[in-house]
Amino acid sequence: MKTLNKMNNVNKAKGFTLIELMIVVAIIGILAAVALPAYKTYSDRAKFAEAVLAATPLKSTIEVAVQTKSPAALADLDGSKLGIPVDVAVTAADHGTAVLDGAITITWRTDTTDLDGITYTLTADGVTAPITWTQGGTCLANGYC
Repeated sequence: MKTLNKMNNVNKAKGFTLIELMIVVAIIGILAAVALPAYKTYSDRAKFAEAVLAATPLKSTIEVAVQTKSPAALADLDGSKLGIPVDVAVTAADHGTAVLDGAITITWRTDTTDLDGITYTLTADGVTAPITWTQGGTCLANGYC
């Protein structure tokens, strides 16, 4: 009898049942359905940091122009004036940059992604140092900045 019990234990199948494997696959599918959209938003926000950083040199240039050139009004702070770089048009390879009346506008390049055409703006509060900047643009409504 003892040998019969030993033989039964040896012949038992080991592993997972089909239902257990199906449950694991379903759980992974649910987690992926929730995680992928969140990851997409996170990666788009990380990419858009490139546009936010593109405003930094323009911001510094405007602050230097205010301190050294003493403009009379915000209307004097335009692209290609007082040492401020000339505006750059939006292309598939380049983000657009524009400075008009002390407001910096960065427009995401035309690359057919979700970020295509999203804008980031920084607006100066005046022409006296220190300048306070107000953030704006369509990136705020979309949650990219």
